[in-house]
Amino acid sequence: MRIKRMKIKEEAQSSSSMEENISVGKYVEVCSKEDGFLGSYFVAKVVGRVGKERLKVEYTTLVSEEDENRRLREVVAVRDVRPCPPLIRVAEFHMLQKVDAYDREGWWVGRVTGRGGGDEKYYVHFDSSGDEIVYSGSLLRVHQEWDDGMWVPSVRRGLHGFS
Repeated sequence: MRIKRMKIKEEAQSSSSMEENISVGKYVEVCSKEDGFLGSYFVAKVVGRVGKERLKVEYTTLVSEEDENRRLREVVAVRDVRPCPPLIRVAEFHMLQKVDAYDREGWWVGRVTGRGGGDEKYYVHFDSSGDEIVYSGSLLRVHQEWDDGMWVPSVRRGLHGFS
């Protein structure tokens, strides 16, 4: 019985943490479910709640199709929303390191596959599309997963840097 109580307490703490990080007025990232954008994340501000399982958000970079002078607003499932990850500063990215690349107004998950076009340029491969694109290091960030109320950075185990 004691184990069951602990589990309930942990779930309550996790839910509470989620409420603190994802509430009206906070900036979040919304995972896209649309074809061609699947798995990418777009920054938005939570502008309202729609029941327990949905949020109304306003994107910071996406605009409405009807009026390009207005930011896009939509209702999304809470499960598709996460807090914005903290910035992890790195001197350089390493071969096969999992990164997020900023492109087409959002963050896309890929892996560094090489360097090119100068010291600050990296080739990034995207499993979702099969594309490999060169990015400036300033458009990359360390990939992190939002797991049970905590950010977990991608780990590069046994990988070697560039020679």
